[in-house]
Amino acid sequence: MKNKKNVLYCLIIYTLVFIFCASCKGQNKTDLPKDSIKSETKDTITSQVPNSMVRNIKQDRNGNILIASYKGVFRYDGKSFTNITSTIRAPSFWDVLEDRKGNLWLATRDSGVYYYNGKSFQHFTTREGLASNQALHIYEDKTGNIWFATGGGASRYDGKSFRNFTTKDGLPDNNINTILEDKTGKLWFGTRGEACFYDGKTFTVFKNKEGKAFDNVWSVIEDRKGNIWFGATIIEDKKGDTFFVTIGLWRYDGSAFTKVSQRGASAIIEDKKGNIWTTGEVKPNGHWALSRYDQKSLYNKNPAVTEIMSGRGWNMSPLGGVLAANDGSIWFGYAGGLYRYDGKTITVF
Repeated sequence: MKNKKNVLYCLIIYTLVFIFCASCKGQNKTDLPKDSIKSETKDTITSQVPNSMVRNIKQDRNGNILIASYKGVFRYDGKSFTNITSTIRAPSFWDVLEDRKGNLWLATRDSGVYYYNGKSFQHFTTREGLASNQALHIYEDKTGNIWFATGGGASRYDGKSFRNFTTKDGLPDNNINTILEDKTGKLWFGTRGEACFYDGKTFTVFKNKEGKAFDNVWSVIEDRKGNIWFGATIIEDKKGDTFFVTIGLWRYDGSAFTKVSQRGASAIIEDKKGNIWTTGEVKPNGHWALSRYDQKSLYNKNPAVTEIMSGRGWNMSPLGGVLAANDGSIWFGYAGGLYRYDGKTITVF
């Protein structure tokens, strides 16, 4: 009986890999260069793998990979996955953060946030002061405050209580996607509406040289040189028609905004070499890509960009997070689980 189950599992895995390869065939036609990449499937037990939409990926102080997925938050130690939220019922997880004390914070789509000290969970919702039970991003600032990007504003937790920032305080929109504190102490907020920064007193909508604000920013990072990178991809459905809108990938050097690429960027990271990586829709009708912008040409008028992986369709799209791990590998999520790219091979978990 056990052998039959193993055979059935292998058949399912090989079928999924075949479908994946077939779905990508013919859709990678592009003028962009591509790395020569092999693909393999990691042999592991399906029930112990984050086999649902992976929204964010982080790495803890011990080098473990932390994965926030719709069906749980997992820890990967290099050999096996552990679902650390197996005792929590139902919520769809969107983000995970290890704070400076080694505790974990978990954000959910509609169930508030959880705090985990390694032994037990503490649950925070609007009853405890959170701005909204929809929490999509977690960030720890320089002073140790924990920030939550929620559907009702930005919530800051100082270890005792919450302080919420909303449109009443100057935020242009209460639906927050992401939060970042730069080296100067300025806080950047990507919202479903206009993006802004906060200097501790005032919220200011940031605009390009044409005076246009940046809408629906989903990812903001600061690179090693102090530049701020941000971008987004939007697909809107109006009256049965699909409209593809993208603001592309932008860079702010402290005085001016530069459009780096027209390609969508819903998640952005910088690796150890200074390369910029993005995931997001790059063409209409659900064409997505994991892209790498070469550090050597980042400041050129047309920086070199390489598509590491691309495809079409919601069920295969890496709408989730991307991580540059300590060993140089790139981890990224998609609707069905998790990928790892080591520079030569893409591993499908």
